[in-house]
Amino acid sequence: MSAKWTLDVNNMQDDFFSDTALIGIACSMLHHKFCWTLNNYFDIDLVREPELDIQIKSASGNEVFFPIYQYHFPVGGGRYLIYKLKNGDDFLLQEVKQLDYLWLVQGNNADASALDIIQKLRNLSDVQLAQLIAPERLKNLNHLLI
Repeated sequence: MSAKWTLDVNNMQDDFFSDTALIGIACSMLHHKFCWTLNNYFDIDLVREPELDIQIKSASGNEVFFPIYQYHFPVGGGRYLIYKLKNGDDFLLQEVKQLDYLWLVQGNNADASALDIIQKLRNLSDVQLAQLIAPERLKNLNHLLI
């Protein structure tokens, strides 16, 4: 008889969200234009990798996709992830419906980097809101795991 293995999502969340900070962003730009703007403004190279897109089942039973853009730091092993939080009438995270994007900062000094990013985001005319989000506030953190 084969042994059964259980996936410990809580342990995965702890590992994934260690050394991270989350920035909630309200911005009406389309996701590809938003990331293009961020690439130019922050001199980074966010890239969409469709295989990372998050797929969930909506209330109507349809599969809904939420794009993710990723940038790996050239040195230091950190990365940025940009999650699109809305797709039509569907939301990746119900508890933050007012936000359009979530920017996950992962790496050393993630909190300090996030505060610097927030200050810079507030200088962009198309960004209406940029604020730190406490991971504990999000009920479905497992939707962000990639």
